[in-house]
Amino acid sequence: MAGYSATIEKLIDELGKLPGIGPRSAERIAFHLLKAKDEEAFALADIIRDLKTKIHACKVCFNLAEDELCAICADERRDKSVIAVVEQPKDLLALESTGAYRGTYHVLMGHVSPLEGIEPEDLTLAALVERVKAGGVVEVILATNPDVNGDGTALHVADALKGCPVKLTRLARGLPTGGQIEYASKGILTDAIKERRGV
Repeated sequence: MAGYSATIEKLIDELGKLPGIGPRSAERIAFHLLKAKDEEAFALADIIRDLKTKIHACKVCFNLAEDELCAICADERRDKSVIAVVEQPKDLLALESTGAYRGTYHVLMGHVSPLEGIEPEDLTLAALVERVKAGGVVEVILATNPDVNGDGTALHVADALKGCPVKLTRLARGLPTGGQIEYASKGILTDAIKERRGV
């Protein structure tokens, strides 16, 4: 029985590995790329290459950056005495979209989840402790997701910072339990930032 060529099959297989892309969607995308003008398809290939070669972790907060520092860490107007600890860069972007927060961030690049084999040492927790111990930080906001993994991660962060002379706060529970920061509305996130409380 005739099938697609090996190159098309490989493309469909690779596209099918992307989140939210099933076999039928992968097939449609593959044929869209085949029909697209060469410059459009090559532009996509080039930007994927750039993504993998130019984007890296900020040396201070681990946000995504093209330079040594991300735009937030490089901004002298940000309040460097306050650090909001988030799980992923997309959580940082969600908080930034509110315009209610002018401090800095620390991206853990995940959450503690023993079931998934993710332990505290797999995160950027040690770098956060170093930042705080270096001085100048007066408050650390635990802005992890309000779910089991986020709460567990917040406890690990609080434990790691025990003994450091900083105020620990947690985002207010304006965020729904079991929800994800990236899907919360700006109003809910603004309230959560403004109503944060001690741990």
